[in-house]
Amino acid sequence: MAAIVYQKDKRSGITYAYESISFWDKEKKQSRARRTLIGRVDNITGEIVPTDGRNRKKIEAKSSLKQDISAIGITKRTFFGATYLLDALGEKLGITNDLKQCFPDTYKQILSLVYYLILEDSTPLYRFEKWGVLHRHPYGGNITSQRSSELFASITEENKQRFFTLQGKRRVEKEFWAYDTTTLSSYSETLKQVQYGHNKEHDKLPQLKLALVFGQDSNLPFYYRKLAGNIPDSKTIRHLLKELDILGYSKVKLVMDRGFYSEHNINSLYQNHIKFLVSAKMSLNFIQNELDGIYDTFRSFEYYNDNYELYCQTIRTSWNYVQKRPIKADNLKESRRYTFTITIISIKQLMMKRPLIEDLSH
Repeated sequence: MAAIVYQKDKRSGITYAYESISFWDKEKKQSRARRTLIGRVDNITGEIVPTDGRNRKKIEAKSSLKQDISAIGITKRTFFGATYLLDALGEKLGITNDLKQCFPDTYKQILSLVYYLILEDSTPLYRFEKWGVLHRHPYGGNITSQRSSELFASITEENKQRFFTLQGKRRVEKEFWAYDTTTLSSYSETLKQVQYGHNKEHDKLPQLKLALVFGQDSNLPFYYRKLAGNIPDSKTIRHLLKELDILGYSKVKLVMDRGFYSEHNINSLYQNHIKFLVSAKMSLNFIQNELDGIYDTFRSFEYYNDNYELYCQTIRTSWNYVQKRPIKADNLKESRRYTFTITIISIKQLMMKRPLIEDLSH
């Protein structure tokens, strides 16, 4: 197989073109290459100029090769595998199509930067040029560090909400959504949202709180929000419900840990007609009242689940629903059906066992 190979002489600065022919060496049992000098490359025109008469006859005899020199170009090696996999995932999950709708002019650049950040992990963006030369990616060209900063700055809150809306509507009826928060410690003295509060990392530093909603089955995020670090988890539900309403989600099924439990939150979830599964403390009065009737029989064999190796008992009762009505200046009080399950299991285990969540939701 013949190819044109270019090599630059470091001493003279001249780039020479060679004809490289690959062949199999039977004695050494390996692939070898035989190179023949064609000429030097003109720095201005890029044309190959024969250096002397030694190879002119050879070049004339191989006119077909001479005609295809411009088509052959410079041989290079490009990595395809990982980016093809990300292409397939983007098509299957609808990410590529949704990005195209939200960012019609820049979605290919966004995808290329996402591929780079995924495959190169913590490598800074100014190294994208080298990565882009070696990898096939949607944009195909170089994205400078300045251009990537401009691209990120151009993404508005409206763009992000529209993207998450499109993604969420693909799966809102197919899976449970887990809602949780985490804290990011910070030394910043200028960010208003960096405040002292309950630090989940147990750092003695102020923090920023990040709220996230992601699909239990797809493990994809549908919503995130930066909040002040001094806001308790139970107070973040009001922000979540407002924005879910703005995003147009109607049939949401939320899973939350006991940090989000409060009477106000339960009433708000009922008011917004959202299906939910939330953990609660065993010390609450209404739970203790129900426990009194099953305490002696709870650990009997009939309540043992072999699949999950735990005791589990479901109790159907009622919730004293209260809704404030500002116009009428009164409180609407009703009894709502309420089902809770007494079991020894953490929220992390619940998220790992989807069938159990489905069983508890009925």
